Amino acid sequence: MADSLFLSELYIYPVKSLGGIRLTEAEVTLRGLRHDRRWLIVNERNQFMTQRKTAAMAHLKVAPAYNGFLLSHQQRPDLLPLFVPFEATPEKTVFVTIWDDMVFAWRARPECDEWLSEALGQSCKLVYMSDMVRRDVEPDFNPEGQLVSFADAYPYLLIGEGSLQELNGRLAEPVGMDRFRPNLVYRGGGPFAEDSWGEFAVGDVAFRAVRACGRCVLTTINQHTAQKHALGEPLRTLASYRTHESSVLFGQHVTASGPGHIRVGDRISVRSYKA
Repeated sequence: MADSLFLSELYIYPVKSLGGIRLTEAEVTLRGLRHDRRWLIVNERNQFMTQRKTAAMAHLKVAPAYNGFLLSHQQRPDLLPLFVPFEATPEKTVFVTIWDDMVFAWRARPECDEWLSEALGQSCKLVYMSDMVRRDVEPDFNPEGQLVSFADAYPYLLIGEGSLQELNGRLAEPVGMDRFRPNLVYRGGGPFAEDSWGEFAVGDVAFRAVRACGRCVLTTINQHTAQKHALGEPLRTLASYRTHESSVLFGQHVTASGPGHIRVGDRISVRSYKA
């Protein structure tokens, strides 16, 4: 029943493709939860970096700190944790490429670049997306003109606990929710119930489930060891029963209808369903 649905977990990922921070409450903005994926690591050519090609990024963990967060390397105790503020200052601007988009970004402090270059063993830079940047959600599914941060395509990702439980029931070695990097996790309903949702609300904040999320090789990387699964799990099993038009689907891309505040434990009400 709809009244049995509630928000069970909340996550932000301050730096794209690094570890997340689990929250008990969060501010909803049009381009994602506040502080979610506003920082990005880019290479020497100012192209975005992710675990897809640099699996060692899984070794970098994120912990909350006052007005920012701490980066640490789980296998390099010699690298002292690095403090990064939630927001940067516009002292130096650079154009960066993320997928098919080119946007301007603010550079972090030089010591951030030095720390990350040492941690990842290659020259790289840390950049920040300001509120002045306009990066649109993919136009074919964006009649409202929604914005997105440095997330792949949409400001929010929603996954049901039941969906992960169903998948783990098919796997020899269960995986955690961190393989799929959701912002919103809910409890209640059957496996993949979120596939059918259209408009829904978390508490009194309105959202729209736009389309299913196509998954990639990142899901095969153990977030504790940075090792890829030899047989490509869980993507291999997902592909056996969750493939549509060559995409392996898990979770729903979501947009928000307006600003607000949500908390773990908030009831979820589904207001419409996909045709």
